[in-house]
This record gives sequence, C-alpha cells and structure tokens, in this order.
Amino acid sequence: MKGLTFYIVDVFAEQKYAGNQLAVFRRAGALSSEEMQAITREINFSETTFILADDPNRGGFDVRIFTPKEEVPFAGHPTLGTAYIVHQEILQGQAEHVTLNLKAGQIPVTFSPDGYGWMQQLPPTFGSQHSPEVLASVLGLEVAEIDVRFPVEEVSTGMPFFIVPLRTLATLQKVKVDRVRYFDLISQTAAKGILVFCPEPHEPHNHISVRVFVDYHGIPEDPATGSGNGCLAGYLVKQRYFGQPSINIRSEQGYELGRPSLLLLRAAQTESSITISVGGKTIPVARGEFL
Repeated sequence: MKGLTFYIVDVFAEQKYAGNQLAVFRRAGALSSEEMQAITREINFSETTFILADDPNRGGFDVRIFTPKEEVPFAGHPTLGTAYIVHQEILQGQAEHVTLNLKAGQIPVTFSPDGYGWMQQLPPTFGSQHSPEVLASVLGLEVAEIDVRFPVEEVSTGMPFFIVPLRTLATLQKVKVDRVRYFDLISQTAAKGILVFCPEPHEPHNHISVRVFVDYHGIPEDPATGSGNGCLAGYLVKQRYFGQPSINIRSEQGYELGRPSLLLLRAAQTESSITISVGGKTIPVARGEFL
C-alpha cells in the first residue's frame, strides 16, 4: 500500500469544512476488498472510494464505494466527489463529462462553469409503503407530526431509502431514532436508510430541509446524502408534492450536525419514467499518501 495517493474533499459544500467528507484513493486496483474495507474503517468517514485505475474502462472509470461496515453499489456524495477527482486530477479539467462505473451501473457526471457537478441518477423504483405509526415510533415522533397527505414510501435510485414527509422544521429537528425499533424495521425491508424532510428550510433561499439516518451502514446521521436526495426528488415528482410533474429545487441538509450542505435537485416525469439529476459543489481539503 506504500505510495497510495488519496484526497479529502467536502461534497455538497458551499465552503470548506461543510458538506459531507469523502476520502478518494487513486490507482487502487491492486488492493483487495479486505484492504479497502480496512482503509475505510481507518478513515471512518461515512464513505471512502477507490478509483481502480487512471485509465478508463468501457468509457468510464472503475470505482468501488465502501462504508465503514461494507461495500455499497451506489452512493451520491461519493459519486460526485470521486468524479471531481477524476475531472481535476486525472483529466486535468479537460473533459466536461465524467462517467463512473459503479456496481449499480454507469453514472454520468457533468461539470458546469459555475463549479457545480451534476450527477444523473438511475430512474427511481418505488417499493412498499409503510404505516406512519411505525415510522413515528422509530423516529420518536407523534403520528400527527408526519404529513399524512403523502405516503411513507421506499424509493431507490441504486440504494433504497424510506422517504418520510414531516410537517415542520421543529419536528425535523427533534427526530431521534430509536435504534431497537429501527433495526427491527429494516430487518424486513430493502431500505436501510431513512430520509425525513419538511417544507421549512433553515435558509430562506432554499426549498426543503432534510435529515438522513443510515445506522445500518455505520452512519447514525449523514450530513449530505446524494443518493437519498435523488430518491426524494423522484418521490416529490411522483407524489406531486409541489403540484407539478417536474422540480428544480434547493435541498439543505447537515445543519443539525454543524456541517451545512446544499444539494440541487432536478427531476421530471415523462410518460415512461422519471429523470433525476442531483447537483452540488465539491471543495478540495487535503491530499496525501497512505503508507
């Protein structure tokens, strides 16, 4: 492992030391899965990624994503942050588009002149709907604090999440996951993460506020979740949350953790599917060598 180059970036951040931290390792193809998992536990961010080689394969760059507990097929901020490293460090900013080959499939990322990267996610799939009473008990809430005009639903764009609509920011801020009830719930479901949201943001120029909990993957709370927000974008369009078949909104997350994050969500429903793009900035923090 001597000489393994790595980078630390803040993803979905408007300034340094905000957003979601990510470690990206380069030229990591010689590492075993066990070594990647051990390095990820050593870093102990919500995710760490490994670019297997500097040369593209099938039109994209092979990347693996690990949480402290296991490898995952897709995750949002690791995709955007890793694409940024490919764009800046491997391609030297010469390409507008970067494609990552993930276990979930090929994910294209486009970089715009304003500094934002846009990740096109897989079309959403919609799973089971769940009782508000069950989720209220998991989240430490009263049923009346969940906005029952809209369903509690499992949604996936590569990683499934429970999407739970709440009524107010005060409710969102008081959520406290009951770990016993949480693990009992997810023992029977495809979704392991819970995304709660409300239409009251902390910042007046944003549209919604979000919190995400994925203790199953060793992440009690995540400061910025591109995969979960992509699922949310599909949900908002399907359920006509804003009364329209398309959205172009600003989603904030991470305020309760002291790491404010901004995710830009675009989605539109056509006759056959829902298209989803999630945008945000990536800010470099550090680079080094793993010995």
